[in-house]
Amino acid sequence: MAQSAKTSAPTWHRLAQPSERLRAQWVRGDDRTHWVACGRTWDAVAISPIPLGLDALVAMRVGPRRGYPVLADHLRDQLYVLVPPGTGHTAAAGLPGVRALGDGFQLLMPVGQHGSPAAHWISPPRAVPPPLIRPDRLTHHLRALARGLQKAATS
Repeated sequence: MAQSAKTSAPTWHRLAQPSERLRAQWVRGDDRTHWVACGRTWDAVAISPIPLGLDALVAMRVGPRRGYPVLADHLRDQLYVLVPPGTGHTAAAGLPGVRALGDGFQLLMPVGQHGSPAAHWISPPRAVPPPLIRPDRLTHHLRALARGLQKAATS
């Protein structure tokens, strides 16, 4: 019994895949988004492609049920992980496919649960203030994944 409960728990990769129902809402135009300034209450770390960012979250062992705010832009194949304000640049430093959105940037965010293909909550914030991912941990795992990809490419 415990094993079936464990396998039915949401995973980052499963949550990142929009359901048919959600896609239908987007087609009908039931999507609402707005621009939000970065750098005040959080920075965003943009990671491309989405699976790389999801793999880093899995490696960090942070579960989606904790309410860490994580967004996907399915049109650009980018994952946005929110980190404490003023720290995004540390997570993006020198990593290919990773960039920081801090003070002076804006991020398209969903209004409510549905969002749009360009701003889809994989994990919406559940608390005020929401828990934010530690950029040093995110960087560590992104670097480890990049090294693993490099080794695989040269083998």
